[in-house]
Amino acid sequence: MQQYEDYINWRRTFHQFPELSDAEYETTKRIRRILESFDIKVLDLPLETGLVAEIGQGDQLVAVRSDIDALPINEQVVHEFTSTNEGVMHACGHDIHMASVLAVATRLKEIESQLNGRVRIIFQPAEELGYGAVNIANTGAIEGAKAVLGYHNYPTMDIGEFAVKSGVITSSVDRFEFKIKGKGAHAAKPEQGNDPVIVLGQLINSVQSIVSRNLSAFDNAVVTIGEVSSGNTWNVIADEAYVQGTVRSFDEAKRTMIEERLKSIGRGLSEAFDVEIETLYHRLPGAVINDEKLTNDAITVAKEVGYEVHVMDLPLTIGEDFSGFSNKYPSVFVFIGSNSEYDLHHPKYDPDERILEKVPEYFVTFVQKLLNEA
Repeated sequence: MQQYEDYINWRRTFHQFPELSDAEYETTKRIRRILESFDIKVLDLPLETGLVAEIGQGDQLVAVRSDIDALPINEQVVHEFTSTNEGVMHACGHDIHMASVLAVATRLKEIESQLNGRVRIIFQPAEELGYGAVNIANTGAIEGAKAVLGYHNYPTMDIGEFAVKSGVITSSVDRFEFKIKGKGAHAAKPEQGNDPVIVLGQLINSVQSIVSRNLSAFDNAVVTIGEVSSGNTWNVIADEAYVQGTVRSFDEAKRTMIEERLKSIGRGLSEAFDVEIETLYHRLPGAVINDEKLTNDAITVAKEVGYEVHVMDLPLTIGEDFSGFSNKYPSVFVFIGSNSEYDLHHPKYDPDERILEKVPEYFVTFVQKLLNEA
C-alpha cells in the first residue's frame, strides 16, 4: 500500500523536473512508469504528451483529472527539490495535482475488484495554454462518463479547507489584440503623418467603458488592458501602435457581446481616424460549470473525509481549462487549500505538502459513491 511519504516524493520529483505546456515528454514518461509499476493500464491514445489510465471493469465510467504542465517562471524558492529547469517552475501546483491523482490511481488499483465500473485517470497536458482538456475530450477517452472530477489547490485557503459552488465556478478567459497602423512623421510636423497614439488613447477609453456602459450592475465581467506599446523615441511619431488584454466573463451571451463591442470599437476608430486597425479576439477556456447534483455529492464526500467545506457565493475570475470537460460531461471542480504565502503563478509560490493527506481519500471515496449509485 502506498504511503504519504511516497506522494511527497512523487510531488518533489515532478517539482524538480518541470516541463512547459505541450513539452511534458519526460513528465509523461515518469507518470507512465509509476502507473505501470502498479500494473495500471495506460490507454493507447494519439497523444504526444499526457495520458489516460484505466482501472476497473464494467459499463459505468467516472473520470478523475490532473493537469501536468509547468509555467515559464524562474523559481525563487530554495528547496533541495527546487526546479532544475531554469526559467520553468511548477508555480501553479500541477506537481501537487499529479502526485495526489497518482495516489488516487494506486489506491483504486488496490480495490479494483470491488469497483462497480471503470475509472479513467486523466493526466492532461497544456492546461496553461487553455486547450489540453478539449484535446483529451476529443480523443473519445472518456466518452459516456457519468462524471468528471477535478480540483485545484488554492494558496489563500488553509490546509483542510474545501470550496465549491454549483453552476459557474470560474470565468471564461479570452485575449484580445488591436494592431493599429497609422503613418509616421517628425514629431514637430504631425500634419504630415497620421498619429496612431491619438487612436490609442481613444481606444483605451472606449475599451474600458464596455463593462460600465454595456452591462447591468448585476452582471459580472472584466475587461483589462495588459499591454500598450507605440514608438521608441521622444521626437518621432510612430507608424504603429499595439494593445492587448484579457476578457473574463461568466455567461456566453455577455462573452459574445464583449467580443462584438471590441470589434466594433476597432472598426469605428479605424473609420474615424483613417487608420488601419486589425482586431483579433482569441477564445481560450470557457467558464467551468459544475453540475448541481455532483456539487452536492462533492460537499457530502468532502465533509465525510474531514474537510471544512465552504460554499462559494460567487465564481472566481481565474481561468481553468477543465471547462473542456464540464462543457461536455457532468462535472464538478473544487478548490482545496494549499496554504502558500504567495499565490499561484508567483515565483515564490510554495504550497504546504500536507494538502496531499486528504485529496486521495476525497477522490477515492467520491468515485466509489458514484459507481455504487443505482
